[in-house]
Amino acid sequence: MPPDDPPPPELRFIKRLVVVLTSVMIVGVLVIIGLIVTRLGMAPAPLALPDRISLPAGTQVEALSLSQDWVIVLTRDDTVLLFHRRTGQMRHQITLEAD
Repeated sequence: MPPDDPPPPELRFIKRLVVVLTSVMIVGVLVIIGLIVTRLGMAPAPLALPDRISLPAGTQVEALSLSQDWVIVLTRDDTVLLFHRRTGQMRHQITLEAD
């Protein structure tokens, strides 16, 4: 094939396809990097917690957990205290039985 002859149509198609796919990959990587940067810069949503929770006298907290509507407190004497998350009022007290 002499140098002045145009390349066959299959080769031109492959060249265009490579250019398009490379461009799409570059744009995709830039979009992903941009999303990561914007997400990492966002502050997390604040937790809505009650101002005060009144524990029964002599209670020692072993563990604390949060759910959508409850603040759950496990005490050292194996009692589970359920407080309403918005008001902080104790709603339930459950004593766990030891095995």
